[in-house]
Amino acid sequence: MNPNEKAISTFETRVRQMILRFQELKKENQELYSIVEKNEQAIKDLQDKLTQADNDYNSLKMAKMMEITDGDLEGAKARISKMIREVNKCITILSGEQ
Repeated sequence: MNPNEKAISTFETRVRQMILRFQELKKENQELYSIVEKNEQAIKDLQDKLTQADNDYNSLKMAKMMEITDGDLEGAKARISKMIREVNKCITILSGEQ
């Protein structure tokens, strides 16, 4: 085998090795993208659950504030009146900023 044939043979071997390595890396890359996509979906799902839980908590808190029992009717009226005054103050402040 002359030096040129040996060089070509070595070159072919290296190219085959590079092609195999490229295919391995391509497969690994696809797997990693798949993992990232699954993780992003899991994060989105958890964020949605957190938002829903926060909304549920706020609704429960509001319901608890407005809960009216037979013995607490006057207290409930007072809390509602206070909330209305606070809203009116906010409206006044916002109206003054324009």
